[in-house]
Amino acid sequence: MPTGVAMRDARRQLFDAAERILLRDGPNALTSRAVTTEAGCAKGVLHRHFADFDAFLAELVLDRTARIDAQAAALRESAGTGTVAGNLTDALTTLFGSVALAIIGLVTFRDGLRARLRRARPTGVPMLTEATAMLAAYLTAERDLGRITPDADVDTLALTLIGSGHLLFAGREGAPPEPEAVHKVVTTILNGVTQEP
Repeated sequence: MPTGVAMRDARRQLFDAAERILLRDGPNALTSRAVTTEAGCAKGVLHRHFADFDAFLAELVLDRTARIDAQAAALRESAGTGTVAGNLTDALTTLFGSVALAIIGLVTFRDGLRARLRRARPTGVPMLTEATAMLAAYLTAERDLGRITPDADVDTLALTLIGSGHLLFAGREGAPPEPEAVHKVVTTILNGVTQEP
């Protein structure tokens, strides 16, 4: 660093700086110079920890995607409580109200990043694939509890919920959609498959 003070957990600080830039300015503003400036360090710090900027971005995407695991565990634990539609509305709002939407935009925006991520994950779009699996696991748990019909196709329902949720949240300037709008989409998709009192 220019000050001569060592950075603690430089990777984490660089990831957090990149996340702030993504959320504030979008994927187009994400450059190695912008990240190191935001993190308050010399540009060489990034290249000391990562082979190149695409390697940094790939690690960022994988790091932020791993956060879905905690959300997935909490969602599975909510099975049998509240309402299925309410739990899914909360899950979609949490997912797409976070950095996930910006990460999806970043993956879409950068060809080199997509190519690098394909080596680690040959199918699907990072973040969306894990989120779909999260919803499918939750829906399976609810089906096992009898709150969803036994013949419900949970994989198709999960894909439909993720796709619809992404479209509902994407491309908005400022405020996210109202919770009622998200709930309406969820209840429409679940129409005919829930068996709640």
